[in-house]
Amino acid sequence: MKIKKKMVKSYKNPDFLSSPEARPIRILSEFIEPQSRFKEQDINSTVVFFGSARIKSREDAKKELKELVEITEKNPTPENEQALSLSRLHLRLSKYYEDAVELSRLITAWSLEKGKGKQNCYICSGGGPGIMEAANKGAHLAKGKSIGLNISLPMEQEPNPYISHDLIMEFHYFFMRKYWFAYLAKALIIFPGGFGTLDELMELLTLIQTRKIEKDLPILIFGQDYWKEIIDFEAMARWGTISPKDLELFTFVNSPEDAFNLLKDHLEKSC
Repeated sequence: MKIKKKMVKSYKNPDFLSSPEARPIRILSEFIEPQSRFKEQDINSTVVFFGSARIKSREDAKKELKELVEITEKNPTPENEQALSLSRLHLRLSKYYEDAVELSRLITAWSLEKGKGKQNCYICSGGGPGIMEAANKGAHLAKGKSIGLNISLPMEQEPNPYISHDLIMEFHYFFMRKYWFAYLAKALIIFPGGFGTLDELMELLTLIQTRKIEKDLPILIFGQDYWKEIIDFEAMARWGTISPKDLELFTFVNSPEDAFNLLKDHLEKSC
């Protein structure tokens, strides 16, 4: 007796769905699935925090420094001295972690108060450690919900513990993740960061400069000391590679209170 082989439908075939030919389906999934979750939870407005995954909390930075001081005193090798120097930088940078926590807390508390317990504006981060964790932590401390758009990387970036469980999203494609950063954003806050933060900042500045993004989207660049050493925007204007008017596309801020006060009126109207 001939046994019939059960056929697998293409949309249930994991080999096909993981193949190069199915890439458009995977891309579309990263558009539709987040869209459905945002719609289900009535989320239309976000404030997006960008910044380094390497920046530690003050508590963690102090603990790391203490341990390295003890190790280096016992064994003052060049490698230990280098690690100690880096640890001192971590402690210096930890200020930005604490500032991100406080700014996120202020925005979330304001949103809950404005909505009389109903949250209309959600903190959104890249879902990982560092400044991303700080942003989600601030919302958590304010007893609000927050979003984490995590990205799968070779070094396995794990979602931080402060993201609301039902708002953790995992992306494969950077460009789809960037789409969801930009689409619901009512404001962007750029903390000190590396290549990834620069990439996000420059792409969004380009989209606003070229009017591909037409909505009013404030960009606050947090930490003037860091950013003015990293990028000389004024030099770009002097050399004529950007217009002097383009320098008005962003604002430098140095404290959570200043950032919140600059954003509050805009968020009142847009959230």
